[in-house]
Amino acid sequence: MPRHFSRRWAVLLVCSIAGLAIAFGSRIRTGPRTLIIALDRDVLPANGYAEAQLHAQASNGAKPAGLTWRIENARNLADLEVADSDARLRAGVTPGVVTLKVLAPGFGTARVNVQLGLDPTDQFGDGTPDFLRLQSEDDRIAFRHWFAFLAESTYFQKDEASPKEVDDCAALIRFAYREALRKHDAPWANQWRLARLPNVASVRKYQYPHTALGPVLFRTRPGAFAPDDVTNGAFAEFADAESLRRHNTYFVSRDLSAARAGDLLFFRQEGHRMPFHTMIYVGKSYFGEGTDSDWLVYHTGPIDGHAGEMRRVTVTELLQHPEFSWRPLAQNPAFLGVYRWNILREED
Repeated sequence: MPRHFSRRWAVLLVCSIAGLAIAFGSRIRTGPRTLIIALDRDVLPANGYAEAQLHAQASNGAKPAGLTWRIENARNLADLEVADSDARLRAGVTPGVVTLKVLAPGFGTARVNVQLGLDPTDQFGDGTPDFLRLQSEDDRIAFRHWFAFLAESTYFQKDEASPKEVDDCAALIRFAYREALRKHDAPWANQWRLARLPNVASVRKYQYPHTALGPVLFRTRPGAFAPDDVTNGAFAEFADAESLRRHNTYFVSRDLSAARAGDLLFFRQEGHRMPFHTMIYVGKSYFGEGTDSDWLVYHTGPIDGHAGEMRRVTVTELLQHPEFSWRPLAQNPAFLGVYRWNILREED
Protein backbone atom coordinates (compact mmCIF):
# COMPACT_ATOMS: atom_id res chain seq x y z
CA MET A 1 0.00 0.00 0.00
CA PRO A 2 1.46 3.39 -0.93
CA ARG A 3 2.77 5.34 2.04
CA HIS A 4 0.48 8.35 1.51
CA PHE A 5 -2.63 6.09 1.74
CA SER A 6 -1.37 4.64 5.03
CA ARG A 7 -0.86 8.10 6.51
CA ARG A 8 -4.34 9.18 5.34
CA TRP A 9 -6.03 6.23 7.09
CA ALA A 10 -4.04 6.87 10.24
CA VAL A 11 -5.13 10.50 10.31
CA LEU A 12 -8.78 9.52 9.76
CA LEU A 13 -8.62 6.93 12.55
CA VAL A 14 -7.13 9.43 15.02
CA CYS A 15 -9.75 12.03 14.16
CA SER A 16 -12.58 9.51 14.57
CA ILE A 17 -11.32 8.39 17.96
CA ALA A 18 -10.94 12.02 19.09
CA GLY A 19 -14.47 12.85 17.90
CA LEU A 20 -15.95 9.91 19.78
CA ALA A 21 -14.04 10.84 22.92
CA ILE A 22 -15.28 14.43 22.76
CA ALA A 23 -18.87 13.32 22.19
CA PHE A 24 -18.73 10.75 24.98
CA GLY A 25 -17.10 13.22 27.34
CA SER A 26 -19.70 15.83 26.56
CA ARG A 27 -22.48 13.37 27.31
CA ILE A 28 -20.95 12.52 30.68
CA ARG A 29 -20.54 16.17 31.61
CA THR A 30 -24.05 17.14 30.53
CA GLY A 31 -26.02 14.21 32.01
CA PRO A 32 -29.75 14.65 32.64
CA ARG A 33 -30.94 18.21 32.87
CA THR A 34 -31.43 19.42 36.41
CA LEU A 35 -34.31 20.96 38.31
CA ILE A 36 -33.89 23.63 40.94
CA ILE A 37 -36.39 24.17 43.78
CA ALA A 38 -36.47 27.62 45.32
CA LEU A 39 -38.34 28.20 48.59
CA ASP A 40 -38.89 31.21 50.78
CA ARG A 41 -38.57 29.32 54.10
CA ASP A 42 -37.01 25.98 54.98
CA VAL A 43 -37.90 26.10 58.70
CA LEU A 44 -41.53 26.37 59.86
CA PRO A 45 -43.26 26.20 63.23
CA ALA A 46 -45.46 23.10 63.43
CA ASN A 47 -48.56 25.11 64.29
CA GLY A 48 -50.96 23.95 61.56
CA TYR A 49 -50.93 27.25 59.66
CA ALA A 50 -47.37 28.29 58.75
CA GLU A 51 -46.60 28.00 55.04
CA ALA A 52 -43.61 27.84 52.72
CA GLN A 53 -43.83 28.94 49.09
CA LEU A 54 -41.88 26.86 46.55
CA HIS A 55 -41.01 27.27 42.86
CA ALA A 56 -39.43 24.73 40.49
CA GLN A 57 -37.51 25.59 37.33
CA ALA A 58 -34.79 24.22 35.10
CA SER A 59 -31.21 25.13 35.90
CA ASN A 60 -31.18 27.40 32.85
CA GLY A 61 -34.26 29.24 34.11
CA ALA A 62 -36.71 27.58 31.72
CA LYS A 63 -40.11 26.30 32.84
CA PRO A 64 -40.21 22.47 32.67
CA ALA A 65 -43.31 20.71 31.37
CA GLY A 66 -45.09 17.89 33.20
CA LEU A 67 -43.94 18.72 36.73
CA THR A 68 -44.97 16.36 39.53
CA TRP A 69 -44.69 17.37 43.18
CA ARG A 70 -44.71 14.80 45.99
CA ILE A 71 -44.17 14.61 49.71
CA GLU A 72 -41.66 11.79 49.82
CA ASN A 73 -41.93 11.10 53.54
CA ALA A 74 -43.95 12.15 56.58
CA ARG A 75 -47.26 12.60 54.78
CA ASN A 76 -48.96 13.38 58.07
CA LEU A 77 -46.61 16.27 58.82
CA ALA A 78 -47.78 18.68 56.14
CA ASP A 79 -50.19 19.39 53.28
CA LEU A 80 -49.12 20.33 49.77
CA GLU A 81 -51.04 22.44 47.26
CA VAL A 82 -49.63 22.54 43.72
CA ALA A 83 -50.19 24.93 40.83
CA ASP A 84 -47.91 23.83 37.98
CA SER A 85 -44.36 25.03 38.80
CA ASP A 86 -45.41 26.58 42.11
CA ALA A 87 -46.41 24.85 45.34
CA ARG A 88 -47.40 25.77 48.86
CA LEU A 89 -46.50 23.61 51.85
CA ARG A 90 -48.66 24.02 54.97
CA ALA A 91 -47.17 22.75 58.20
CA GLY A 92 -49.04 20.25 60.31
CA VAL A 93 -48.74 20.19 64.09
CA THR A 94 -46.07 17.48 64.45
CA PRO A 95 -42.36 18.38 64.45
CA GLY A 96 -40.15 16.63 61.90
CA VAL A 97 -38.49 16.92 58.50
CA VAL A 98 -40.62 16.97 55.35
CA THR A 99 -38.87 15.94 52.15
CA LEU A 100 -40.38 17.21 48.91
CA LYS A 101 -39.60 15.53 45.61
CA VAL A 102 -40.12 17.13 42.18
CA LEU A 103 -40.00 15.24 38.89
CA ALA A 104 -40.32 16.22 35.22
CA PRO A 105 -39.70 14.31 31.99
CA GLY A 106 -36.08 14.62 30.88
CA PHE A 107 -34.87 15.95 34.23
CA GLY A 108 -33.16 14.43 37.20
CA THR A 109 -35.20 14.25 40.43
CA ALA A 110 -34.92 17.28 42.71
CA ARG A 111 -35.43 17.17 46.48
CA VAL A 112 -35.65 19.74 49.23
CA ASN A 113 -36.19 19.46 52.99
CA VAL A 114 -38.39 21.63 55.21
CA GLN A 115 -37.88 21.43 58.97
CA LEU A 116 -40.98 21.66 61.19
CA GLY A 117 -40.23 22.67 64.77
CA LEU A 118 -42.32 22.42 67.94
CA ASP A 119 -44.32 25.60 68.56
CA PRO A 120 -44.80 25.88 72.37
CA THR A 121 -47.00 29.00 72.23
CA ASP A 122 -49.87 28.99 74.77
CA GLN A 123 -51.54 32.36 74.24
CA PHE A 124 -54.04 31.92 77.09
CA GLY A 125 -51.66 30.29 79.55
CA ASP A 126 -54.24 27.58 80.24
CA GLY A 127 -51.93 24.64 79.54
CA THR A 128 -53.29 23.91 76.05
CA PRO A 129 -50.72 24.62 73.31
CA ASP A 130 -51.84 26.73 70.40
CA PHE A 131 -50.97 23.97 67.96
CA LEU A 132 -54.02 22.10 69.32
CA ARG A 133 -56.37 25.10 69.25
CA LEU A 134 -58.80 25.43 66.38
CA GLN A 135 -58.34 29.01 65.28
CA SER A 136 -60.60 28.88 62.21
CA GLU A 137 -64.35 29.17 62.63
CA ASP A 138 -64.91 26.32 60.17
CA ASP A 139 -62.80 23.99 62.30
CA ARG A 140 -64.53 25.05 65.52
CA ILE A 141 -67.94 24.38 63.97
CA ALA A 142 -66.77 21.02 62.62
CA PHE A 143 -65.48 19.94 66.02
CA ARG A 144 -68.67 21.02 67.82
CA HIS A 145 -70.90 19.08 65.42
CA TRP A 146 -68.80 15.92 65.46
CA PHE A 147 -68.35 15.95 69.24
CA ALA A 148 -72.07 16.42 69.92
CA PHE A 149 -73.09 13.92 67.23
CA LEU A 150 -70.76 11.20 68.52
CA ALA A 151 -71.95 11.67 72.08
CA GLU A 152 -75.61 11.44 71.05
CA SER A 153 -75.00 8.50 68.69
CA THR A 154 -73.58 6.51 71.59
CA TYR A 155 -76.99 6.69 73.27
CA PHE A 156 -78.70 5.18 70.21
CA GLN A 157 -76.19 2.41 69.50
CA LYS A 158 -77.03 -1.13 70.51
CA ASP A 159 -74.90 -2.60 73.28
CA GLU A 160 -72.78 -4.73 70.95
CA ALA A 161 -71.95 -1.71 68.77
CA SER A 162 -71.42 0.91 71.47
CA PRO A 163 -67.83 1.87 72.39
CA LYS A 164 -66.71 -0.52 75.13
CA GLU A 165 -64.57 2.17 76.74
CA VAL A 166 -67.59 4.32 77.61
CA ASP A 167 -68.34 3.32 81.21
CA ASP A 168 -68.82 6.69 82.91
CA CYS A 169 -69.36 10.37 82.10
CA ALA A 170 -65.67 11.19 81.60
CA ALA A 171 -65.12 8.18 79.33
CA LEU A 172 -67.96 9.32 77.08
CA ILE A 173 -66.36 12.75 76.80
CA ARG A 174 -62.90 11.37 76.08
CA PHE A 175 -64.29 9.10 73.36
CA ALA A 176 -66.32 11.82 71.63
CA TYR A 177 -63.47 14.36 71.88
CA ARG A 178 -60.85 12.04 70.41
CA GLU A 179 -63.06 10.74 67.61
CA ALA A 180 -64.29 14.25 66.72
CA LEU A 181 -60.70 15.02 65.74
CA ARG A 182 -60.34 12.00 63.46
CA LYS A 183 -60.61 11.86 59.68
CA HIS A 184 -64.23 10.81 59.15
CA ASP A 185 -64.05 8.48 56.18
CA ALA A 186 -65.83 5.20 55.39
CA PRO A 187 -63.38 2.89 57.24
CA TRP A 188 -63.72 5.07 60.34
CA ALA A 189 -67.54 4.98 60.17
CA ASN A 190 -67.50 1.21 59.71
CA GLN A 191 -65.25 0.81 62.73
CA TRP A 192 -67.88 2.41 64.97
CA ARG A 193 -70.83 0.92 63.03
CA LEU A 194 -72.28 4.33 62.31
CA ALA A 195 -75.14 4.01 59.85
CA ARG A 196 -75.53 7.76 59.44
CA LEU A 197 -73.15 10.71 59.58
CA PRO A 198 -73.73 14.46 59.79
CA ASN A 199 -73.12 16.43 56.63
CA VAL A 200 -70.13 18.17 58.17
CA ALA A 201 -66.49 18.26 57.06
CA SER A 202 -63.78 16.94 59.36
CA VAL A 203 -61.51 19.32 61.24
CA ARG A 204 -58.93 20.48 58.71
CA LYS A 205 -56.08 21.72 60.90
CA TYR A 206 -55.06 18.24 62.02
CA GLN A 207 -56.41 14.75 62.55
CA TYR A 208 -55.89 12.75 65.71
CA PRO A 209 -53.37 11.29 66.55
CA HIS A 210 -51.12 13.30 64.22
CA THR A 211 -50.00 16.02 66.65
CA ALA A 212 -46.84 16.69 68.63
CA LEU A 213 -48.59 14.99 71.56
CA GLY A 214 -49.55 11.86 69.62
CA PRO A 215 -52.42 10.00 71.31
CA VAL A 216 -52.15 11.86 74.64
CA LEU A 217 -54.67 14.69 74.28
CA PHE A 218 -55.80 15.53 77.82
CA ARG A 219 -53.89 17.75 80.21
CA THR A 220 -53.62 16.34 83.73
CA ARG A 221 -51.80 19.04 85.70
CA PRO A 222 -51.96 22.83 86.15
CA GLY A 223 -49.69 25.39 84.51
CA ALA A 224 -49.05 26.96 81.14
CA PHE A 225 -47.76 24.74 78.35
CA ALA A 226 -43.98 24.23 78.19
CA PRO A 227 -41.93 22.27 75.62
CA ASP A 228 -41.14 19.54 78.15
CA ASP A 229 -44.87 18.84 78.52
CA VAL A 230 -44.71 16.83 75.31
CA THR A 231 -42.88 14.03 77.13
CA ASN A 232 -43.09 14.65 80.90
CA GLY A 233 -46.56 13.21 81.54
CA ALA A 234 -48.45 16.52 81.60
CA PHE A 235 -50.80 15.00 78.99
CA ALA A 236 -52.43 11.58 78.99
CA GLU A 237 -55.00 9.50 77.14
CA PHE A 238 -57.00 9.28 80.36
CA ALA A 239 -58.46 12.17 82.38
CA ASP A 240 -61.23 12.08 84.95
CA ALA A 241 -64.10 14.57 85.10
CA GLU A 242 -62.28 16.87 87.50
CA SER A 243 -59.16 17.03 85.30
CA LEU A 244 -61.28 17.67 82.24
CA ARG A 245 -62.86 20.65 83.95
CA ARG A 246 -59.73 22.08 85.57
CA HIS A 247 -57.16 21.61 82.83
CA ASN A 248 -58.92 21.11 79.49
CA THR A 249 -61.92 23.44 79.55
CA TYR A 250 -62.70 26.97 80.68
CA PHE A 251 -65.67 28.45 82.48
CA VAL A 252 -68.34 30.12 80.33
CA SER A 253 -71.34 30.82 82.55
CA ARG A 254 -73.70 29.46 85.18
CA ASP A 255 -76.54 30.46 82.89
CA LEU A 256 -77.49 27.46 80.74
CA SER A 257 -78.66 29.72 77.91
CA ALA A 258 -74.98 30.45 77.18
CA ALA A 259 -74.34 26.80 76.22
CA ARG A 260 -73.53 25.83 72.64
CA ALA A 261 -73.33 22.41 71.00
CA GLY A 262 -70.37 20.50 72.41
CA ASP A 263 -70.18 22.44 75.69
CA LEU A 264 -70.05 20.62 79.03
CA LEU A 265 -72.12 20.97 82.18
CA PHE A 266 -70.26 20.12 85.40
CA PHE A 267 -71.71 19.19 88.77
CA ARG A 268 -70.09 18.50 92.11
CA GLN A 269 -72.23 16.21 94.23
CA GLU A 270 -70.86 16.09 97.77
CA GLY A 271 -70.97 12.67 99.40
CA HIS A 272 -70.69 10.74 96.12
CA ARG A 273 -67.83 8.30 95.63
CA MET A 274 -66.98 10.19 92.44
CA PRO A 275 -68.24 13.72 93.18
CA PHE A 276 -67.53 15.34 89.80
CA HIS A 277 -70.06 14.61 87.07
CA THR A 278 -70.49 16.04 83.62
CA MET A 279 -73.06 16.15 80.82
CA ILE A 280 -72.70 17.06 77.16
CA TYR A 281 -74.90 19.80 75.72
CA VAL A 282 -76.02 18.59 72.27
CA GLY A 283 -78.56 21.26 71.39
CA LYS A 284 -80.80 20.18 68.52
CA SER A 285 -80.88 16.43 68.03
CA TYR A 286 -78.96 14.78 65.20
CA PHE A 287 -81.45 11.91 65.19
CA GLY A 288 -84.70 13.70 64.40
CA GLU A 289 -86.38 13.26 67.76
CA GLY A 290 -87.83 16.32 69.43
CA THR A 291 -86.36 18.75 66.95
CA ASP A 292 -87.91 21.65 68.87
CA SER A 293 -86.04 20.71 72.04
CA ASP A 294 -82.45 21.08 73.16
CA TRP A 295 -80.89 17.87 74.39
CA LEU A 296 -78.15 16.68 76.74
CA VAL A 297 -76.52 13.26 76.93
CA TYR A 298 -74.43 11.67 79.66
CA HIS A 299 -73.36 8.36 81.12
CA THR A 300 -74.38 7.71 84.69
CA GLY A 301 -71.30 5.69 85.60
CA PRO A 302 -71.68 2.71 87.94
CA ILE A 303 -74.92 2.71 89.95
CA ASP A 304 -75.44 0.43 92.95
CA GLY A 305 -72.95 -2.12 91.72
CA HIS A 306 -74.24 -2.05 88.13
CA ALA A 307 -72.44 -0.74 85.06
CA GLY A 308 -74.71 2.26 84.62
CA GLU A 309 -76.15 3.53 81.36
CA MET A 310 -76.32 6.22 78.73
CA ARG A 311 -79.07 8.78 79.25
CA ARG A 312 -80.53 11.47 77.04
CA VAL A 313 -82.75 14.25 78.38
CA THR A 314 -84.11 17.55 77.22
CA VAL A 315 -83.08 20.78 78.89
CA THR A 316 -86.64 21.16 80.14
CA GLU A 317 -86.58 17.71 81.75
CA LEU A 318 -83.28 18.40 83.48
CA LEU A 319 -84.49 21.75 84.79
CA GLN A 320 -87.36 19.87 86.38
CA HIS A 321 -85.24 17.04 87.80
CA PRO A 322 -86.78 15.71 91.04
CA GLU A 323 -83.45 16.28 92.82
CA PHE A 324 -82.64 20.00 92.90
CA SER A 325 -78.89 19.27 92.99
CA TRP A 326 -79.10 18.05 89.35
CA ARG A 327 -80.83 21.13 88.02
CA PRO A 328 -78.53 23.39 85.95
CA LEU A 329 -79.51 26.58 87.76
CA ALA A 330 -77.31 29.39 89.07
CA GLN A 331 -78.92 29.06 92.53
CA ASN A 332 -77.93 25.37 92.69
CA PRO A 333 -74.52 25.21 94.46
CA ALA A 334 -73.89 21.73 93.02
CA PHE A 335 -74.04 23.11 89.46
CA LEU A 336 -70.58 24.41 88.61
CA GLY A 337 -71.61 25.89 85.28
CA VAL A 338 -71.18 25.63 81.53
CA TYR A 339 -67.63 24.94 80.34
CA ARG A 340 -66.06 25.03 76.88
CA TRP A 341 -63.05 23.17 75.49
CA ASN A 342 -59.75 25.05 75.53
CA ILE A 343 -59.18 24.21 71.87
CA LEU A 344 -62.24 26.35 71.04
CA ARG A 345 -61.06 29.35 73.05
CA GLU A 346 -61.13 32.69 71.24
CA GLU A 347 -59.84 36.16 71.92
CA ASP A 348 -62.30 38.23 73.96
